[in-house]
Amino acid sequence: RQCVGQLARAIELSAGVIGNGGRVFYVGAGTSGRLGVLDAAEIPPTFGASPDLFQGIIAGGASALGRSIEGAEDDARAGALAMDERGVKPEDLVIGISASGRAAFVIGALRRAREIAAQTIFITCNPPVPVVAGVAPATTSPSAAGTAASTAPSSTEDCTLVINLAVGPEIVTGSTRLKAGTATKVALNIISTGAMARLGRVRGNLMIDLQPTNKKLRERAIGLVSQLARCDRESARARLERADWNLREALKEE
Repeated sequence: RQCVGQLARAIELSAGVIGNGGRVFYVGAGTSGRLGVLDAAEIPPTFGASPDLFQGIIAGGASALGRSIEGAEDDARAGALAMDERGVKPEDLVIGISASGRAAFVIGALRRAREIAAQTIFITCNPPVPVVAGVAPATTSPSAAGTAASTAPSSTEDCTLVINLAVGPEIVTGSTRLKAGTATKVALNIISTGAMARLGRVRGNLMIDLQPTNKKLRERAIGLVSQLARCDRESARARLERADWNLREALKEE
């Protein structure tokens, strides 16, 4: 709840970028990267949007989705290179995700995005946000502070927005796939769903742009048309078949 304002701002930034022809990139390592890829992958079937609009980037590449690639998160240059490989432009938005706030791959990507003049959002679950801003927390030793500053952005202005989910200690200490992972998943859902709603990809709370690519989704599409057009399911199915299963077209019928 303490992040409602920041999440609302993230929705506005995402919707604004997409509305102006830009794209949103999630960048993370390990669990954070997998969650970004997962959320991005659900945008096309849910909202009928191009898979280019939201893209997930994980340290270590596609093979890191199914198994842990230790050390991939420590490569800041790889994060920067990922921005170049995806052709990030000033009109895009890069959302860096790091539960600890220290993943070099993510920091490298954010730095490169800022050099390109793209907008950036940093999502973390670690209370000492000053580390993200290049200022070590009071409990950090001088040597550790130097290391933190060398891998973090130089000032708060380096990120358009910082969201600290601050979930507190994990039940298994340091296992950020738990509370941090759950909170991150919810945050990404809020951002992407809110942005798509702002862009008119839903009607009320209904997915009128869903892609009915299987039996379950075709049944859902029939139910949506039946509800919105106030007709029986057989009439709804007939409308959809005439519209080649395009919900918006089916709903245009008198």
